[in-house]
Amino acid sequence: MNEFSPVAELAETIFDLPTPALLLDRRKLETNAQRMRSRVQQLGVALRPHVKTSKSIDVLQVLAGADGVPITVSTLAEARYFFANGVRDILYAVGIAPVKLPQVAVLIRAGCALRLILDSIDAADAVQAFASAEGLTIEALIEVDTDGRRAGVAPDDDLLTEVARRLGPGLAGVMTHAGGSYSGRTLSEFEEIAERERAGAVTAAGRLRDAGFPAGIVSVGSTPTVHYARTLDGVTEARAGVYAFGDLVQAQLGTCGVGDIAISVLTSIIGHNRAHGRVLVDAGFLALSRDRGTADFPVDWGYGAVCDAATGEPIEGVRVESTNQEHGIITALEGELDFSRFPIGDRVTILPNHACATAAAYDRYFVTQGDGRVSGVWDRVNGW
Repeated sequence: MNEFSPVAELAETIFDLPTPALLLDRRKLETNAQRMRSRVQQLGVALRPHVKTSKSIDVLQVLAGADGVPITVSTLAEARYFFANGVRDILYAVGIAPVKLPQVAVLIRAGCALRLILDSIDAADAVQAFASAEGLTIEALIEVDTDGRRAGVAPDDDLLTEVARRLGPGLAGVMTHAGGSYSGRTLSEFEEIAERERAGAVTAAGRLRDAGFPAGIVSVGSTPTVHYARTLDGVTEARAGVYAFGDLVQAQLGTCGVGDIAISVLTSIIGHNRAHGRVLVDAGFLALSRDRGTADFPVDWGYGAVCDAATGEPIEGVRVESTNQEHGIITALEGELDFSRFPIGDRVTILPNHACATAAAYDRYFVTQGDGRVSGVWDRVNGW
């Protein structure tokens, strides 16, 4: 717990909180969750939420809408935390490092249905050798490269079937992630990327089945591709995570509006540099992250959109222009800054460019209902 927790835990409103603090609007979270549940139902696939964004069992309970939902994690710390909180079906969607296999074994022996991903013969051999030595079955999905952006085996590469052969009974299916979806700018581009993701995964699964290997799971997903997919025929599950909170990048990708963004950083005005037209706040890059994801979009929000703390509405004509470790610097987009709008000691909230990166700086959410009252404190897990 942070040093300020005794004060923070007693806060009745956000204006009682020490800053910086991470706020979560539960109403917006619930709306975002329902929108995604409706979307995957329309597409006819199961939803496997990616919890790397929220890292919170309380958030997952809102996202799931029911008990027993399968999840995706990006760290084994997340896997341990969610398993301890009753989640059994977990996909660890980062290529497995052999040094982590003992941790995997502990979870599997405890009853966790934990699956791994990999994309090489060496990784498959390492998993199978370890599983055999430990007397375990460790299931894995083969990661498929559908856009050349990061990792995976091309759907038409013979390496696919060789990795499957090395996995043997541990083969559970295929998965892919269209990281290239973040480069889309038009509806046709988004739809094309989503279809390429779907078709690549389905093609890979079909090749495995034709070669006599099981491929029961066909897993795809990113928030943009699930949002824009025309169809997910042949897919069994969709993974998405940032939809829960939304952020300024997602708003420009069209998967949410700025008014749908569920998290924000509460910060205090700590200084005026009138000579250079700057307002200083106590949220720097450790509180906001250094993600500049909107820099290549039509609207560049700098390091975040500055909002009125009481209403949550963006303050026109300003943004967080730069950051130091503990300082954020607000400037006017054009002309002179109205310093009277930012009295010393006043609060503003800042919407994140990238919700996952910003939330990672905090160990809890201060939950509101959009009215400034603190209705709850939800812990989150960090680390690896």
